[in-house]
Amino acid sequence: MAKRILIQLDCDPQPSTFDAVVAVDAGADVLLRHGGVTPDTVVPLVHGAMFTRGGADLANTAIFVGGSDVAAAEAVATRVRATFFGPVRVGVLLDPNGANTTAAAAVVTACRHVPVGTGARPRCRSLVLGGTGPVGLRVARLLARSGAAVHLASRSLARAEEAARRVRDEVPGAEVAALAWPGVAVAGTPAERVLAGADVVIAAGAPGAVLLDAAGRRLAREARVLVDLSAVPPTGIADILPSDKGRQDGAAVVYGALGVGGLKMKIHRAAIESIFTATAAFLDAEELLAIGRDIG
Repeated sequence: MAKRILIQLDCDPQPSTFDAVVAVDAGADVLLRHGGVTPDTVVPLVHGAMFTRGGADLANTAIFVGGSDVAAAEAVATRVRATFFGPVRVGVLLDPNGANTTAAAAVVTACRHVPVGTGARPRCRSLVLGGTGPVGLRVARLLARSGAAVHLASRSLARAEEAARRVRDEVPGAEVAALAWPGVAVAGTPAERVLAGADVVIAAGAPGAVLLDAAGRRLAREARVLVDLSAVPPTGIADILPSDKGRQDGAAVVYGALGVGGLKMKIHRAAIESIFTATAAFLDAEELLAIGRDIG
């Protein structure tokens, strides 16, 4: 049987060691790592994947697109996809900066405790803090696609409105509203009403940025799930530890970054396995969410 070759296309000068280790642990026999990849330089690398093997052996070649710049990686992935034709293609996983696997793991985690599907009545009310960042934007998109009503919050209302429009364009019929987030001083602002009525609150802000302090947490009276995706102290939501994993804290179940991280890693490894089983596979956030749901 042909060896499994994973071609790692990274937009950073040095390809991610983290992604390389996960790929090896997920069953890649050979890892070909390329840094500084751009849409203008990626086509020959894709051709090398497409034309060196034929028949069933082609499925043993796959591509991982990563890097710290999510927009740059998405542009590379779009060019990769456009290079394929007919059946001459290989499986692709897009997970720049771990944004897609992290978002998928966060949404699967929240859905364990709160019905989110379109059949749920009343519709789940979700608040995504740091919603314009790479992870937050994908969390909002996945929640909206799952049927939740979403408030996408940012310190910049203009950025929140643009991000909310983007999600609505990508998810027809989605109920997504922009929200100006005032920082930790939530009481007495329009954000207080949204926070007080939220069933699910997911914080996806920058490392070390406090988005919800202890006073703000007390305002989240209806919250059944609180998820903080920052592992760098101080955490994004007060009194949630990175290691929290389903801890009951009052009426809410709380998860920290490491508590969600175990599922994220399972999704990542399963996704690598998946792109070696179907040459037509192209795994973005939605496909990774489906993998996470299968894992449970």
